[in-house]
Amino acid sequence: MPELTRRRSAEAREECWHIYYGDVHAGTIAIRSGNPHDEDPWEWHCGFYPGSHPGEHQSGTAATFDQARSDFEAAWEVFLANRTQADFRAWRDQRDWTARKYEMWTTGEKLPSQKPSSMMRCPCGEMFDSHRLENTLIHVPHIPAEHKSREVRRAQTVQCACRKPVWLATKSLTCSGTGTPSISQRA
Repeated sequence: MPELTRRRSAEAREECWHIYYGDVHAGTIAIRSGNPHDEDPWEWHCGFYPGSHPGEHQSGTAATFDQARSDFEAAWEVFLANRTQADFRAWRDQRDWTARKYEMWTTGEKLPSQKPSSMMRCPCGEMFDSHRLENTLIHVPHIPAEHKSREVRRAQTVQCACRKPVWLATKSLTCSGTGTPSISQRA
């Protein structure tokens, strides 16, 4: 099992330490900038994404670096207990993709989504080449059916002043003008 290690950030203006669990950036301990002098000067953040839900991340403040480190380690034990190898793999995959993306931008190479393609995804889920007539004819009936179902969903949805869509199939909407809709169940 890897140990937690810390590396000083060369990019931060204030003292900042990145905490790693093997090769995964597990969190940060840093001096807070811009806070009042009577507040805790250190802060810590524990968790990584992707590989976890944002609500699983923990953070806090401390009076000293040692206290921040101790608090971080306690939070890390809880966070680590809920992780699987797939969570770590998800973080590594995102790290590798991000590095590849920036390398592509630096060399002037286009991302896959920026390259023209005649491939389309049908509403039925199948990928097909839209430049081949025999493939397109198979999927033509699916497209208007999908558009029709979207129109029905749009017709059954209304927005209140608060801009929140409200489904009208089984509910009625009244708005008080404050931007907060009042929703009641239809009989």
